[in-house]
Amino acid sequence: MRYIKYFVVSVILLCPAYLLKAQPGALAGEILMPGGEPAAGIAVFLEGTSVGTKTNPNGAFLLKVDPGNYRLAVHAYGMKATALPVNIRSDDTTIVQRIRLEKPRHQLQEVVVESERKAYTASEASPSLRLVTPLREVPQNIQVITAKALDDQQVLTLANGVVRNVSGATKLEHWDMYTRINMRGARASEFRNGMNITSDWGPLSADMSIVDRIEFVKGPAGFMMSTGDPSGIFNIVTKKPTGHTQGEASLVFGSFDLYRASLDLDGHLDRSKKLLYRLDLMGQSQNSFQKNKFNRRYTLHPVLTYRLDDKTSLTAEYTFQYARVSDVGMPYAFSAKGYADLPRDFSALGSRLAPTTIKDQSLFLYFEHRFNKDWKLSLHGAYLHSAQVGSSFWPTSVDSAGNMIRTISMFDALNESKFGQAFMNGHVETGSIQHQILAGLDLGERDNVYDWGQYHDLDDAAHPFNIYHPVYDNPSNGFPDFDRSIPLRQRPEASIVNQSYSSVYVQDELGFFHNKARLTVAGRYTYVKQSDYGTDYHDSKITPRFGLSVSVDDHTSVYALFDQSFLAQSGLLRGNRSPKPLTGNNLEVGIKRNWFNGLWSTTLSAYRIVENGKLVSDPDTTGNSDHRYSLQLGQNKTEGIELDVRGQILPGLNVILNYAYTDSWISKDLDKDKVGDPIPGFAKNVANAWITYQFQRGVLKGLGVSAGEVFQGDRSTWDWGAANQMALPDYLRTDAGIFWKHNRLKVNLTVNNLMNRYLYSGSPYGEFYYWQADAPRNFKLGFTYQFK
Repeated sequence: MRYIKYFVVSVILLCPAYLLKAQPGALAGEILMPGGEPAAGIAVFLEGTSVGTKTNPNGAFLLKVDPGNYRLAVHAYGMKATALPVNIRSDDTTIVQRIRLEKPRHQLQEVVVESERKAYTASEASPSLRLVTPLREVPQNIQVITAKALDDQQVLTLANGVVRNVSGATKLEHWDMYTRINMRGARASEFRNGMNITSDWGPLSADMSIVDRIEFVKGPAGFMMSTGDPSGIFNIVTKKPTGHTQGEASLVFGSFDLYRASLDLDGHLDRSKKLLYRLDLMGQSQNSFQKNKFNRRYTLHPVLTYRLDDKTSLTAEYTFQYARVSDVGMPYAFSAKGYADLPRDFSALGSRLAPTTIKDQSLFLYFEHRFNKDWKLSLHGAYLHSAQVGSSFWPTSVDSAGNMIRTISMFDALNESKFGQAFMNGHVETGSIQHQILAGLDLGERDNVYDWGQYHDLDDAAHPFNIYHPVYDNPSNGFPDFDRSIPLRQRPEASIVNQSYSSVYVQDELGFFHNKARLTVAGRYTYVKQSDYGTDYHDSKITPRFGLSVSVDDHTSVYALFDQSFLAQSGLLRGNRSPKPLTGNNLEVGIKRNWFNGLWSTTLSAYRIVENGKLVSDPDTTGNSDHRYSLQLGQNKTEGIELDVRGQILPGLNVILNYAYTDSWISKDLDKDKVGDPIPGFAKNVANAWITYQFQRGVLKGLGVSAGEVFQGDRSTWDWGAANQMALPDYLRTDAGIFWKHNRLKVNLTVNNLMNRYLYSGSPYGEFYYWQADAPRNFKLGFTYQFK
């Protein structure tokens, strides 16, 4: 790709320029709390520049900067802002005396304003991504969606509006329970607190009431994932105790009988602040614009952290989520004539069908120990358990007159996962070269059991259900009565899918020219053992990673990356042989910049992903009456460009803007006629915008307005090879809102689909089409009160 070559040449040409620059200096110091204990995680920066960092657990910090006179600013929530002049000398380290924070006599608005100014941006990854390098210097496109952005947009679930905040991310299916997100031409693996929980059905998607941030890592991430698709991952980071006594209560009312209440409590349980807690509670009830569809959910999320000393902490986090929802097939509409052939509120099912219930639990444990300022050990473990009892609707047939045979199948599921991680972060220097070391061990085990074996036709051929004249209450064959007397795992119809993996990895980020240029060299060895529907296999793979990041100045860096991924596949080759794993190569280049001391940031990237070893059906049916064999002859390519802009552009004006061009096609296949066909499930052009403005002074102070759009153009369906293929129309949704904030109270009104468009996604399926419609114009009215 031509634009990739241009990026690489630019990186090469920029590197020698640093040999001619003046040697930078350094600034070091230590921040203390009013009581004298180290102040960890405190923002330290040089005013008028983008140079800044956060203090480590010992309260210490180190900044690298060009020589000159500056003002060192220290901002901490609830503390008096501090600034003092410093002089940085060439090739020398300036030491500032211990800075002790002070509590203000009156709460200073400056502290609150500073936290608001950077509410949409993040300079560092969460600890669960294992990176200590600032995001601007990481040779990869990583986008962070903050809790503030989700709150301003009134995003309540993972399936509702999250993807608008990241370039190229799409979601074509609208299940609220198990959210699938696609980007860069394939499914992105779902992580929670650094654990790969990706599965087809379960665990239950996290409610936004427990989410602190969502991190999207574009492309393969061998240092984070043992197995996964090369498109990337998204990592949901849940709320943890901060040590500050604070809280928030909120009520949300909205269209379709939405009632929601949540409570977030954060603080400490002892005077020494060694025992910290976080408690999140949420309850929600909502119906739908579609007939007979409903959703009831509640969440319990307690977290405890015990600080043994200044270097060691132990955290335990438990989450319980409960959902009681209508049949998972209810959001779908079907017609032999094409998409949007029925009213948006159409439903093929009545209100008498038994609901689906899900009970989802998880336990995470984190042990952190810092040996000194340079070395830190992390031990993480998790256990997840999700149990579902329910049903799934899908038609057996739909004809041109609208006659449908509706079939209900049992949909019981049990998901159980166990994870263990141990990794070390370290910093060493060999001469003038700095080394950021990451090394660790990953272990994981997933066990999934599904039962679709029992099914029941609601209708018979003589008395079908008609989509144009629906009658719900008395189906001709009556309602199903499934037999659940046998435990799920012991049922003869049960399908069992399990996987275990172990991997070791090491990464070294070498810093040259006072860390102006950074070369990343990494490798991971992964062993996977898997059983899918009775087919057992195992495989292993070494995946390398090479990255180069160069700081053009204190605000800008350019990077290039080569990475690989590894994914075990389900299938059986002739001779009863197991297939080789799917491997992916990613070549990526980009440029990142922070503007005005990090108030807003931009990322521009270009990439090419090649997948090798994709399975295809064996066309030779000789001795293959059950059509169970596959051939491994496929290759797919995905190329694209992505742009992300986020942060505060002007006082009171926050934006999230992104655009992505994605092209994904079959490059090699058994059937040469398929070469060049698009891969299902992506849109070539995706553009999103979210803009908020809050008046800063005068009689309108505290009042704000918001507006946004979501656009997807040239969308591909899930079934690109159907004989009755029909293109999906472009998708454009407009949202708007108004909010008011005064002291600790915030009132927020958001209207989605302001233009009331009939929006949907879908695909051909056999002789008919299916689609899922978005809600018509709808609103959410939220009241939030913060307390301390």
